[in-house]
Amino acid sequence: MLKHYSTKRFSLLPTLNVLAALTLFIGLSMGFSLLVSLAYGDGDAKALFESMIITLSIGGISYILTRHPHVFTPHQVFLSVSLSWVSASIFGALPMYLATDISYTDCFFEAMSGFTTTGASMLTDIESLPHGVLFWRSFTHWLGGMGIIVFTVTVTPLAGRSGSLLFSAEAPGPVSDKITPRISETAKLLYYVYGIISLAEFILLWAGPMDWFDSACHTFGTMATGGFSTKNASVAHFQSAYVDWVIIIFMVLAGTNFSLHYFGLHGKFIKYLKSREWQFWMGIMGMALLLMAFDLYQSPFYESNTASVQALKAEPLRQIVFQVVSIITTTGFATADFEQWSYYAQYLLFGLMFVGGMAGSTGGGIKAIRILLFTKMAITELRRMIHPRAYLPIKLRNQFVDDDAIRNTTTFLLFFMVIFVGFGFFLTAFGHDLVTSATASVSMLCNIGPGLGDVGPTDNYSFFSDIEKWCMAFVMMLGRLEVLTVVVLFNRHFWRS
Repeated sequence: MLKHYSTKRFSLLPTLNVLAALTLFIGLSMGFSLLVSLAYGDGDAKALFESMIITLSIGGISYILTRHPHVFTPHQVFLSVSLSWVSASIFGALPMYLATDISYTDCFFEAMSGFTTTGASMLTDIESLPHGVLFWRSFTHWLGGMGIIVFTVTVTPLAGRSGSLLFSAEAPGPVSDKITPRISETAKLLYYVYGIISLAEFILLWAGPMDWFDSACHTFGTMATGGFSTKNASVAHFQSAYVDWVIIIFMVLAGTNFSLHYFGLHGKFIKYLKSREWQFWMGIMGMALLLMAFDLYQSPFYESNTASVQALKAEPLRQIVFQVVSIITTTGFATADFEQWSYYAQYLLFGLMFVGGMAGSTGGGIKAIRILLFTKMAITELRRMIHPRAYLPIKLRNQFVDDDAIRNTTTFLLFFMVIFVGFGFFLTAFGHDLVTSATASVSMLCNIGPGLGDVGPTDNYSFFSDIEKWCMAFVMMLGRLEVLTVVVLFNRHFWRS
């Protein structure tokens, strides 16, 4: 299919131009953090200003040198999208690196975790960081949530097929819903919805016990399903039922396809009920809540007198709902140390880590639509064994599922499981226990943040070696770009065709 593009015609200029535009955007975005730093006077303004100047200078010069009309080939699309997250993290790590004595490896890990909305942190004392750096750390979530490339399509002249290819390759989920025929208009409308819902959460949080700074940072983490908090104890720090329920509601909204929100804002709420994926996703969430509630009141484990369990008993519904929603949407916020819960509850949360949000949401994971489609495929194959000559097409949303979608889903799941198992095996080679390795692997690949074992909700990733952190950063990017967008770069035919 890619034979039309010969290796002689393969040019890096379009890719470099996209990277330059993104670098400019990252540099301009640092301006908000600089203003926060100046407002609080924590002493990190110089580092933020230097980071901003370095990023803008490199981005500006590169953009001018590579600027000319581009027609993207599939090769350049995949390369541009993959390298964009690397480039964003390289420059996004500068504010923390220049403002603190943290190593560049750790700063890059934190930046990649922010942009990919993973929320895994190597920081041992988050509250010791200056406000400007903390704001930038959380803001990377918001920028990466809807997608850096999606924003680039919105503000740069990537019209026609080029913009559509970039949007489709980067947008989270197996399908990219185009609300309008023009891809740039679709991207703008999605960002409009993203911004409106973010503003609503910010106002509601600010109306509660949070100040404007914490409200903004936790809004960024919620809407991007990222999970970075300004507090060492995450959301549990605020000890507020109001804050918990507000964040629960907006985590659900962030894990839902934003195209549905667009129609919802226009009064077409029936779109939610007609969406098979939304029904399926909400069904999984509801079933998980019922199973967790059953375990809470039936398991003798909860007769324990530990402080964590007593807190859970005091507010059982809120604690359960928060953690289930936080894990299934891959947000990763915590209001309780769920490692103190029963093994049954922990295993259930482990299973939810794989699910993720809906296609077209900011959530990570496998995505509900793929699980639904794979379930239908399995049922169809069982029926075909009984009726081998019957015509048994797979239908979804009252439409026939074409072979390309089936093939894409199967390939994705194959690579996903191979990477999950392989990276878990890689971590065990460094001496980590099975629970830590397995949950760290799925946490990186599904962009969740906390896991179990040594990477539980009250722990961090600081104890991993530098080589492990660089590999984790790569796996975060794999998960954020739906695996195949990056894996295709390692196919020798990609460079020869």
